[in-house]
Amino acid sequence: PDMSVARAYLSVFPSEKSGEIIRNVNANMKSIRFELGTRVRHQLRIIPELKFFVDDSLDYLERIDELLK
Repeated sequence: PDMSVARAYLSVFPSEKSGEIIRNVNANMKSIRFELGTRVRHQLRIIPELKFFVDDSLDYLERIDELLK
């Protein structure tokens, strides 16, 4: 409700490396949040805590497409 947490869904190509890339992004989360804070410091009261997830909707869509063929 207070927008203190921001969820970001990342699409990763190729999807086999998605776990590794998400780990790297989460390892650099503090520097990403700092950069976000410097860019939006006058627009937001609270700089949100960032949480990154894999967006696997394209893989799901591809699987459904294959099943329908």
